[in-house]
Amino acid sequence: MSTQKIRLTILGATGSIGASTLDVVTRHPDRYEVWALTGAEQVEKLAAACVFHRPRYAVTLEESSAERLRGLLAVAGSDTEVLYGADALVRVATMPEVDAVMAAIVGAAGMPPTLAAARAGKKVLLANKETLVLAGHIFMQAVEQNDATLLPIDSEHNAIFQSLPHPYHGDLKAAGVKRILLTASGGPFRGFSADELEKVTPEQAVCHPNWSMGRKISVDSASLMNKGLEVIEAHWLFNAPAETIQVVVHPQSVIHSAVEYIDGSVVAQLSAPDMRTPIAYALAYPERITSGVAPLDLFAVGRLDFEQPDLERFPCLRLAYEALRAGAAAPAMLNAANEVAVAAFLERRIGFTDIPRLIGSVLDQSVGQPAGSLDDLMRADQLARELARQHSLCC
Repeated sequence: MSTQKIRLTILGATGSIGASTLDVVTRHPDRYEVWALTGAEQVEKLAAACVFHRPRYAVTLEESSAERLRGLLAVAGSDTEVLYGADALVRVATMPEVDAVMAAIVGAAGMPPTLAAARAGKKVLLANKETLVLAGHIFMQAVEQNDATLLPIDSEHNAIFQSLPHPYHGDLKAAGVKRILLTASGGPFRGFSADELEKVTPEQAVCHPNWSMGRKISVDSASLMNKGLEVIEAHWLFNAPAETIQVVVHPQSVIHSAVEYIDGSVVAQLSAPDMRTPIAYALAYPERITSGVAPLDLFAVGRLDFEQPDLERFPCLRLAYEALRAGAAAPAMLNAANEVAVAAFLERRIGFTDIPRLIGSVLDQSVGQPAGSLDDLMRADQLARELARQHSLCC
């Protein structure tokens, strides 16, 4: 084990992934040094993390937030330097002193610094879905060309990574893999009828049965769009065609995903539903370290259930497969339309079952949109948002 500390930048330090990362890091002060922390609106929380972890830099998106943070840190006697803006996010993700970057900023805002970290050859701990959904081929190309290390943080993709042979070189057939089994809890509405889904409220949708997550991702889990986005992620992470990725509804969220091999073997990763497990695995890879997660008690779990997803009641998953197969700008437009639709639902401007209707209407207009460059994909993202907003106003 190396005695030199790993210097870490955490993009999105005030979110749930960021907080869990800091919890794991705190348990191993001899291994990790926090170099930079970033946050958006939770300035007090970011200030408290800076006082405790003493990073060299802290970054906010807005100048006003940076001024508030400077004031709080001055009172606390902290010497952390405060920066702000999109360029500052890229800067702290690419500094030569930084060894690893936790990419946990939610939404498209997290893509530029994450891509920059890959281009700088960093160890990228990827918890930002949009980087792969919007620009999977560009990001994976950056990882390969710059000898970056990519480790997935989503519990499902981390489980797949753990279940594949090491090293895995992106060839399922050569690795003897038949298919990837991507598990899904099914969300809070797994047993709901079509009529019941029509009446779902935002309050119901944000209450996930197994995981503690933000409002947007909780709605995505309830609609199965989160799983659809994970299918697209798995395609890019493991070079897996759509037909080799099978979603399996597993309500207990104990098996986080599995890999089926051609000899009939199925290798799965199991643990308690706590994001500190995949975070610790990625931080220390190829070693393992303690994470603070309670041991998995299989006697308490008692049973493991599995179901096929219902694509009629949960069409968001079907739309994600369609976007993956269509390729080009379709995944980017799917993601953008979903963000607008979920926001409209949370604001009670549309119903829960209007979410896939809105997304489908935008996807119908994705054919022919250029997708050769990052600028092309960002334009497609903006077009999808405009179309989705128009649709949400007339729902």
